[in-house]
Amino acid sequence: MFIAGIVSWIAVGLLVGFIVSKFLDLHGDDPRLGFAVAVGGAIVSAFFYTIISGATVSPWNLWSLLFASIGAGVGVAAWHLVRSRSISHESHTRRSSYSSTGR
Repeated sequence: MFIAGIVSWIAVGLLVGFIVSKFLDLHGDDPRLGFAVAVGGAIVSAFFYTIISGATVSPWNLWSLLFASIGAGVGVAAWHLVRSRSISHESHTRRSSYSSTGR
């Protein structure tokens, strides 16, 4: 059950990372890096939840999954906030897959 719980946290992190990356401007970044940050945020926040609450790691603990999704969302938003301040905005080009033309 322990491994299944961690796999569910990773799945939630990937899902939330995908959704949040669609709402945020990536500034030409590779979206896989955002997914990795989301998975890391999901694992860390769900792990802290299990330590604080004393609950066991299980794949169907809804509170654990809720905290994993919140951690993933916060992680991705913070990463893109930090990343957007560290890159130059003068000559950045958008990736064609994220252009607003819909191609």
